[in-house]
Amino acid sequence: MQNSSETNMRREIDEIPEAAARLLDRSAKEFAAIGSALRDKDPAFVVTIARGSSDHAALFLKYAIELTACLPVASLGPSLASIYHADLKLGRSATFAISQSGRSPDIVAMLEAATKAGATSVALTNTLPSPLAEASSHSLDILAGPEYAVAATKSYVNSIVAGLGILAEWTGDAPLKTALASLPQHFAAAVKLEWPELAASVAEAESLYVLGRGPTLAIASEAALKFKETTGVHAEAYSAAEVLHGPVALIGHRFPVLVLAARDAAETSVVEIADGLCAKGAIVHATSSQAASAMRLPFVNTGHPITDALVLILPFYSFVEASSRARGRNPDAPQNLKKVTETR
Repeated sequence: MQNSSETNMRREIDEIPEAAARLLDRSAKEFAAIGSALRDKDPAFVVTIARGSSDHAALFLKYAIELTACLPVASLGPSLASIYHADLKLGRSATFAISQSGRSPDIVAMLEAATKAGATSVALTNTLPSPLAEASSHSLDILAGPEYAVAATKSYVNSIVAGLGILAEWTGDAPLKTALASLPQHFAAAVKLEWPELAASVAEAESLYVLGRGPTLAIASEAALKFKETTGVHAEAYSAAEVLHGPVALIGHRFPVLVLAARDAAETSVVEIADGLCAKGAIVHATSSQAASAMRLPFVNTGHPITDALVLILPFYSFVEASSRARGRNPDAPQNLKKVTETR
């Protein structure tokens, strides 16, 4: 029985493990077919098309593709097709478009242009049929199920899981396939984690930095957006390295910083920066057992660097939903936002 006092956002966060399991159980044939098409294409490069949370999912897949398939990935501005009518040379590319609704006109126009240019194009959407699916060479239903909260959660996660499923088949990456099979159980553990120390640090904050590097930079970008959307408080995401090239100037006494570190090659350098920010007076929380000065947040170790980064978003979602309510806001209906945004 559902708790009537729960927000839609809370319920949808709790549904993430089940939504991921559903996608992985039902989409094996689609993953294999699209992966085979990409092997046949043997693209010279990859491009992505998305906005908002979907663009953060695309950023995550950028790092995953670059690290796994060793191909460069670029994000295309949808206005290149819808406003500027640029005739891009995309025939040698693989193109991924991500949209929960599948009907934003500029996303559809850009994907349609890529497909017409000869790209092997893939639409990842929570809505089939949809204009985005019709504009693609291949479409995949991410099977997140209905999402009623304005702030996307399970559709963001399932977009990434879908992309990783395709990537694993495309590249034949056995460790990634194994990691994906275990994801639902890792999600189930991650959704139960609590970050009360972080909540206390940002309770009256007017700004927050969220740092990451590699795949965790994509998670940091999504986290900062959700913090702004649901709490109405300013937040910015930066690379843990890039923050030292200017943004660090704003960090002073008791400035809250969340550092998202995965068990990957960047963890040591990210934690060194986290500890260094403590010396500047910041209140720093990090998802790493290597942290010396920064306060350690609990995390789930998945045994794979890419999925290890992805599971970090679940405890953040739980934290930010609670933070929104603590500030007297409704996380289901952020001010000035609506569920489907259609831009041209």
